[in-house]
Amino acid sequence: MIAFKEWDVVCKALEEGRQSLILRKGGIHEGREGFSFAHDEFVLFPTRFHAQGEYVKIPGVVAKPEWEVGDKVVIRSKVKVKKAVTLTDWNEVALLADEHIWTEETIRDRFFWEGKGMALGSIHVAYVEIEKLKDPLRFDYEKIHGGCRSWVEIDL
Repeated sequence: MIAFKEWDVVCKALEEGRQSLILRKGGIHEGREGFSFAHDEFVLFPTRFHAQGEYVKIPGVVAKPEWEVGDKVVIRSKVKVKKAVTLTDWNEVALLADEHIWTEETIRDRFFWEGKGMALGSIHVAYVEIEKLKDPLRFDYEKIHGGCRSWVEIDL
């Protein structure tokens, strides 16, 4: 099963309908080609990052401690990508502000970042539908789930 790693707070916003798209520049370990929305369907793997609250428009976000090997991961939703594009015009990206919880500064920093196969002045956008799983997936966190990569395979 393919899972897309996204911050826990963003996963919740997608599941609650406060966010309707996924914005991604890419992870350090995406490979030479860089990031792409390589899958049309996947589950959301909630990641824990100590400073999530500093990068979103939601006040009072309390981040959970980062995953440790053996922790129980719970996946609650599946994603269907309706459309995926790479935007290279900042004005188009700015028009998406009401469709996500990121701060403008966060998105601007990512848009204008360059490196590891990722072009300056671009960001990937997936317009998505979220389906809550009737039976959440539960499994132990393993070292292979870590690292700065967007996609991980989950063996259930």
